[in-house]
Amino acid sequence: MITTQPTCHDIDEPGLIPLDEALARILAAVPAAGGYERLAIEKARGRTLAEAVTAGFNVPAQTNSAVDGYAVHSSDLPAEGTRTLKIAGKAYAGEVFNGAIKPGQCLRIMTGAMMPEGLDTVIMQELVEARGDAVVIDSRHKSGQNVRQAGEDIRQGQTILHPGKWLTPPDIGLLASLGIPEVNVSRKLRIAIASTGDEIYSIGTHPGTAGLYDSNRYSLLAALDRPDIEVINLGIVEDKPEALRQAFEQAGQFADAIISSGGVSAGEADYTKTALQASGQIGFWKVAIKPGRPLAFGQIGNAVFFGLPGNPVAVLVTFYFVVLPALEKMLGMQTKPVAPVFLARALEDLRKKPGRTEVQRGIIEQDQNGEWSVRSTGQQGSGVLSSMSRANAFIILEHDRGSVKAGEWVSVKPFAGMF
Repeated sequence: MITTQPTCHDIDEPGLIPLDEALARILAAVPAAGGYERLAIEKARGRTLAEAVTAGFNVPAQTNSAVDGYAVHSSDLPAEGTRTLKIAGKAYAGEVFNGAIKPGQCLRIMTGAMMPEGLDTVIMQELVEARGDAVVIDSRHKSGQNVRQAGEDIRQGQTILHPGKWLTPPDIGLLASLGIPEVNVSRKLRIAIASTGDEIYSIGTHPGTAGLYDSNRYSLLAALDRPDIEVINLGIVEDKPEALRQAFEQAGQFADAIISSGGVSAGEADYTKTALQASGQIGFWKVAIKPGRPLAFGQIGNAVFFGLPGNPVAVLVTFYFVVLPALEKMLGMQTKPVAPVFLARALEDLRKKPGRTEVQRGIIEQDQNGEWSVRSTGQQGSGVLSSMSRANAFIILEHDRGSVKAGEWVSVKPFAGMF
């Protein structure tokens, strides 16, 4: 019998780390990048807040009407039957009504207008009967209804946003409502990306008979096209140990992270891992995930290094499941919109070996009863990039799970909220 080496099909391969463990080790190792910049709030969407924001005043600043209607004394609300109240004036939003409203009277009031002293209830205009300079109200109303109290939303001195908050459009509106024009946000991460492999060619060149176009770098450029990241495109690095070492060492002087694709397997011409060992520190390079098993993680100079596989689907899977969480930690991100994982019923059999996390590409649908189902996009090879393009979700088959029969529940992660 001949002596063989471990392959990507071996579940018990020495040094193979479960995905959860690999991610935990990466998150424990990557540092916060540090540093911040001050931005106008209209430029701050999609950035990570680097300071606590407190309210300088109450919101609403004054007690006001929540509807168009009539402001009344709650003591004038009839317990039964009806009551006629004389209209003593009008109040508009943005103006102050200085008159006094006596018991037995009411005030015509518009949405957002300040409530005069003594008036504590508003009746919607649709629920009264107008009779000249008076209105008739009935007994269906409650004290305090349709009134927004001063500070009901935000109280003066309250911390409304905490450091680490990923700023969304509502957050920007909230800052504007408090008259805050600028905030401190975490500085942009500087991410250097490179493709390796003498068989790949840039768009605009001719790959010849044995070559292929570089899709990985463009996938990563698109994935990293965010307000909080600055990309340094290293292009295609010559697949030679010295060329890789020089490129990575130079990038390690100015980048926060380096992401390369290709050259991390055990092949004779896979030099990325060799360059990482020569130039920096390697943490691990084999993860129990399919696709994406050959994934190198380490440090070069000042930069965290991620050596992703060369196959295009594996690049995207490992980016979203491993690299992106690490980049978000480096940005100091504590809260962000959740990309949910939920259960869907498999519409077909799915092959799977226990002992690794498998990420397949699927199409999820919801029926009229609200139940989710998922079907495979077909061929699941790590080089079949069209399987990602056709999909709208990842099917996540957990580490210890085996093959799935049609009708069983599986975990799915929609692309919406991720891409």
